[in-house]
Amino acid sequence: MAKSVIVTCAITGSIHTPSQSPHLPLTPRQIIEESVAAAEAGAAILHLHARDPRDGRPTADPDVFMQFLPEIRERTSAIVNITTGGGPGMTLEERLQAPERASPEMTSLNMGTMNFGGFTALARVPELRHDWERDLLGIAYRHTFRNTFEDIETVMNRLGKGHGVRFEFECYDVGHLFNLAYMLDRKLYEPPLFLQFVLGILGGVGAELDQLLHMLRTSERLFGSGFEWSVLAAGRHQMALCTHNALLGGNVRVGLEDSLYIGPGQLARSNAEQVRKIVRILKELSLRVATPDEVRERLRLKGVEHVRF
Repeated sequence: MAKSVIVTCAITGSIHTPSQSPHLPLTPRQIIEESVAAAEAGAAILHLHARDPRDGRPTADPDVFMQFLPEIRERTSAIVNITTGGGPGMTLEERLQAPERASPEMTSLNMGTMNFGGFTALARVPELRHDWERDLLGIAYRHTFRNTFEDIETVMNRLGKGHGVRFEFECYDVGHLFNLAYMLDRKLYEPPLFLQFVLGILGGVGAELDQLLHMLRTSERLFGSGFEWSVLAAGRHQMALCTHNALLGGNVRVGLEDSLYIGPGQLARSNAEQVRKIVRILKELSLRVATPDEVRERLRLKGVEHVRF
């Protein structure tokens, strides 16, 4: 029997802003309700950032994370995956505060330094409601998303070895796969691997099927056949490339962090709406959706009883 498909939902992120969509969850209460609904719709993994509830700007404050993590754990069986990428301008120490406090089952781990052109969609918004959104345009244009070899090793040691965290390896370009292979050669992490191919971010690889296939074939040469992989595609490419990847035997990621839309020119009203759509597509293709417990076993997670929230 073919493996079931792991559905990840990225609830809010740090790039989209309140002026881009009234449906973007900003407060702890909104993040809780969106996460619970996404899990009920079929998401086995919830990828979480935090927002300042006063104005929606991204925050790394662990106290804000702790306003929503315990209730999400209480109300769902989904796997909580906390960002270590944070947001533009955050230091690595800031980015690690929440995952070190919460000690989740999973975190993201970005596999290379890059120009991250998250400003392109924001620049098209006719009116920005908050000063910080205008500031973000300038920061994002100048910003280098730093993930040096030292940074990657630090995260692997402090969260992986220190907390038993498993990683969603976010790879924005083919070179990031070779960075991961180098870290594995140094015995800094043990399989199984969960790779997240990130397509369509300016500064990284494009959202094209040929690019997806190239990243997959490169991963097979580097890591053999025993790895899990998923794809997220920015904006309008989200559903199409998720569908392609599922047909290739991979997993999928949706959510308002990656795309604010459910169809051409139509804003998604919730994360759950996107989850329901990809779940429907998967089922119509005779593919089964993985449960959180199946994912825990496949990725060898430490279990929710070992988190600190």
